[in-house]
Amino acid sequence: MSKGLTSRSEDYSQWYNELVAKADLAEHSAVRGCMVIKPYGYSIWEKMQSVLDQKFKETGHSNAYFPLFIPKSFFSKEASHVDGFATECAVVTHYRLKNDGTGNIIVDEEAKLEEELIVRPTSETIIWNTYKGWIQSYRDLPILVNQWANVVRWEMRTRLFLRTAEFLGQEGQTAHATKEEAVEETERMLEVYADFAENWLALPVVRGKKTANERFAGALETYCIEALMQDGKALQAGKSHFLGQNFAKAFDVKFTSKEGKQEFVWATSWGVSTRLMGALIMAHSDDAGLVLPPKLAPIQVVIVPINKGEEELARITEVADDIIAKLKAKGISVKYDDRDTQRPGFKFAEYEMKGVPVRLAMGGRDLDNNTIEIARRDTRTKETISRDHIEDVVEQLLEEIQNNIYQKAFQFREENTVKVDSYEEFKRVLDEQPGFVSAHWDGTPETEQRIKEETKATIRCIPLNNEQEEGTCILTGKPSTQRVLFARAY
Repeated sequence: MSKGLTSRSEDYSQWYNELVAKADLAEHSAVRGCMVIKPYGYSIWEKMQSVLDQKFKETGHSNAYFPLFIPKSFFSKEASHVDGFATECAVVTHYRLKNDGTGNIIVDEEAKLEEELIVRPTSETIIWNTYKGWIQSYRDLPILVNQWANVVRWEMRTRLFLRTAEFLGQEGQTAHATKEEAVEETERMLEVYADFAENWLALPVVRGKKTANERFAGALETYCIEALMQDGKALQAGKSHFLGQNFAKAFDVKFTSKEGKQEFVWATSWGVSTRLMGALIMAHSDDAGLVLPPKLAPIQVVIVPINKGEEELARITEVADDIIAKLKAKGISVKYDDRDTQRPGFKFAEYEMKGVPVRLAMGGRDLDNNTIEIARRDTRTKETISRDHIEDVVEQLLEEIQNNIYQKAFQFREENTVKVDSYEEFKRVLDEQPGFVSAHWDGTPETEQRIKEETKATIRCIPLNNEQEEGTCILTGKPSTQRVLFARAY
């Protein structure tokens, strides 16, 4: 299998695009701005979805589904929300097509909708309109609902997984009786995302809050986890919003409290999307292809026979079947590739490109010597070992690979997080050593916007574990009590 990947150092963007295609993850579709997620790519997303879904249910949430179409009038009820999404909305205006008599299909101009429908950019409005019928008393609270769905945001400049007009994801939408419960929910779900990112994606993240400029439209607070990609750009890997009572007031969602008073409900929303696929690729992969954390790899182990003739293949297969049974008994996913249409070298390159964590290979000599070749994708090293207790060796190796991938990403982030105390140093670091830049900011949206316009760097978050530190804003020189995290971002 010919790799032919552009190197990351030569052109990171081109390397990413080629890798998505050659690893068989996704491709552009006939619909402008939309993608086709191919079976191998979707199987990775399915593993992410399965893990997260279980975590949501463990924290008391249930899945539901709400309409794809949202009446335009719903968006008018929460002004800041509609302002945040107005430029990204796809709008349905008609409900029928017709033949124009010459064989062409056109929109039936007489089939105009009485009210335009917005194709779901996010679901707060339709969900809170629904919640109004679900909530009357404190006994009806909390509502802990999650939705797995597609989302449409009309992006003009698209990139597979990272930014497409339609993408897949989930959005939690919860309702609570008190502000304290809602804030607790917001922080709990941020930690769920952080745990998933670090222990499954092998992706170290910074937990923080967004500035007012960067908050979700309609939120009082947006919590986020921020990750650093290998090109030094940041990527938001999850967000959790404290919505206050904004949507409850917009849709008149009240409940009778234990004291018999009418009160507005408190809300949260939180979500991740197939953007995590982009994070997975860019944080770990190399010039030879995809590198997958074993916990999310659809195929954790591949076994490739190296045989001369059918008789030797039958002997190798007998041994391989025993190994496969032992690996599966430990919950390890394994594939035996005995295709006779491709040579072993092609298979090795194919599974390296697809990021399979462990490769086992056996030939006739291995059968005689009770050995097997074992190769690990993260370090691209291989050795020949005894087949005795191979299932235990592989199990331990998968854990080691998972940890190694995380530690490598963690070390990269640490080496590319720099403290600066002047605007000149800030701009120099951004250009010479892209990554996270920790600097003082005066807290004003005006300063934040000016820095963004001049450097293309945004405040990724105000870290939750921030230490109080007296300083001065790098741009204005005004007093500051803590540093924030800047970066150029996807």
